[in-house]
Amino acid sequence: MSITLDVRHGRVEMSHGSGGRAAAQLIEQVFVPAFDNEFLRQGDDGAVLPAPAPGHRLVMATDAHVVSPLFFPGGDIGGLAVHGTVNDVAMMGAQPLWLSASFVLEEGLPLADLQRIVRSMAQAARAAGVTVVCGDTKVVERGKGDGVYIATTGVGQLPPGAAPSGAAARAGDAILVSGTLGDHGMAILSQREGLSFDAPIQSDSAALHGLVADLLASGAAIHTLRDPTRGGLATTLNEIARQSRVGMLIEEAQIPVQPAVAAACEFLGLDPLYIANEGKLVAICPADDAERALAVLRAHPLGRDAAIIGRVVNDDRCFVELHTRFGGRRLLDWLNGDPLPRIC
Repeated sequence: MSITLDVRHGRVEMSHGSGGRAAAQLIEQVFVPAFDNEFLRQGDDGAVLPAPAPGHRLVMATDAHVVSPLFFPGGDIGGLAVHGTVNDVAMMGAQPLWLSASFVLEEGLPLADLQRIVRSMAQAARAAGVTVVCGDTKVVERGKGDGVYIATTGVGQLPPGAAPSGAAARAGDAILVSGTLGDHGMAILSQREGLSFDAPIQSDSAALHGLVADLLASGAAIHTLRDPTRGGLATTLNEIARQSRVGMLIEEAQIPVQPAVAAACEFLGLDPLYIANEGKLVAICPADDAERALAVLRAHPLGRDAAIIGRVVNDDRCFVELHTRFGGRRLLDWLNGDPLPRIC
């Protein structure tokens, strides 16, 4: 006889990771109702999936999510796990199709919290048009898991033709961002540290594949796409500069940052250019296509605050420099550490 889980009052137990009856109950009563689909119902260790259209290629990306706290203004670890991997696939120019999800649960996690996370994840997947086709669950002892960690892998299809690449930026290209920077990282920090500001800061966690599809369909030659997550915009630009063997010059006055985020960063001694984002992208394209790309970004709900923030330059040193509001220049170097750990 199947026992109904007490989701309202129950907690994760070590037996839920044993592979036995308790584990089966957790899967059947928490995960399957949220993610139910024809592939998951196959019940195997993997999923047999249809082949992409002729001429299309597959793109695969994987990500792990250890954010603390699990719930934060504007989202939670479940939605974040979907958005992060969907965006990684989309930045390759591909249409995300399928996800796998692995959960590492800590003994004692309230089942109500787990159900809330799983339902949020399922809602984010449905909104993004992707299907969770397989997964895994493990349980670790109390005090060794910090609630829940989620690892997701995404598979998408890439149409024929050139694809955006971190190695494709060229001198003379324009650099664009799709919106305000630092929202996610500061939302996490304010929740974690119990900080309050006059204007509440919300995470920007969102799936960007629709925005990317519009950008690629615009006719603009998009050389590079990247989502500036850990390490923020500055780290992302350094990564691209090194891959493409170019330099970059960024205009500080053109970089969009919400006043509340700027104020919070100033108060805490942080630089918003190094703060993580989970719903923004960096696009690099020829200067002649920049205005077209900007118009497409601004026409989308997730790109209303898009801006052209700088240009790619010849520089064998691969430096990323900031032209400040005061007319000087400063180097946007790599970080030596992580100012905000556990933000994704």
